[in-house]
Amino acid sequence: MTAIPGKAGASAEPRMVDLRSDTVTQPTSQMYERIASAPLGDDGLDGDPTAAALESAAAHLLGKEAALYAPSATMANLLAILAQADRQELVLAEAASHIYVTERGAATLTGTFYEGIAGVEGAMDLSLLKEALGPSRNKLRTGVVCMETSHNNAGGAVLPLAHMQAVFEASKVAGAAVHLDGARLMNAAVSLGVPAAHITACTDTVSLCLSKGLSAPMGAVLAGPAATVQRARWFRKLLGGGQRQVGVVAAAGLVAIESMVARLADDHAAARRLAQEIGRIQGLATNDPQTNIVQVDVTLTGLSAVQWESRLKDLGVLARPWGKHRLRCVTHRHVGEAEIDVAVAAFRSLAAACVAS
Repeated sequence: MTAIPGKAGASAEPRMVDLRSDTVTQPTSQMYERIASAPLGDDGLDGDPTAAALESAAAHLLGKEAALYAPSATMANLLAILAQADRQELVLAEAASHIYVTERGAATLTGTFYEGIAGVEGAMDLSLLKEALGPSRNKLRTGVVCMETSHNNAGGAVLPLAHMQAVFEASKVAGAAVHLDGARLMNAAVSLGVPAAHITACTDTVSLCLSKGLSAPMGAVLAGPAATVQRARWFRKLLGGGQRQVGVVAAAGLVAIESMVARLADDHAAARRLAQEIGRIQGLATNDPQTNIVQVDVTLTGLSAVQWESRLKDLGVLARPWGKHRLRCVTHRHVGEAEIDVAVAAFRSLAAACVAS
């Protein structure tokens, strides 16, 4: 077991090696300091100056005209669809994407119809996309086409820029807007070795989560054309997402985008080492992670992912079932060499017990 660092001066207590998600990251000392000194205002009245600073910085980072703070990336994605698709229009997304698998219940609010496009490693089949976008008397118009990078269910896979450009061009021919679920966009940018704006050039709007590997305690931003963001701001108020002195968390978001991006390369290196070590264990197989997500196939061990989850917990490691025979392990800034050693030892011990039985 290990200790997870939190607020400066806080006593460290023993914790499990937590590989369930990068959402478990704690704010940095610099974030706490920025929070304590952040100028505040009422974001529902005259505006919060720290939230405004975050929005301006995020718009610049993402290469867009404007940005909007949102409580979560899920809300940011919802706002993008509400602002760009009319009721009775289609929202197209890769069939294993978060927007399609987890968020399409938002159709209750948007009045849109979600359609999944089959893909490989998060990349939509372009021929199927063009078919779905094509004109037909019996087909609804497509309002928004959604991409995701890095792609959660595809093990943190990063979309090739050429693919994103092809999706963008096909969508524009059909008159559809393009939205990017960029919850882990910065992981994708670090993996590709390009500025985030190079990726978002293939989109109209983009969401960015601040509370995953970037370590802010909560929040996200939605960026895009000024008119679209203004419309999204109205929808945010309609949904109850407007907040008052939101600068107390926006301040942490500023630190997140200013100083927490480059270090994501450390998480990617940790994920590669974790995958390589686990992949050497008899009965286990892993993906070749491009970013910070490792998927572990436990089929050959005879135990289900849920059983593995329970037994790993007894050995001091937390992981998440990702299907009947697959675990998801996510590295983050609280997972260093020592934590990887603990995790690998736990996987090795449990796999050996399965072979012995």
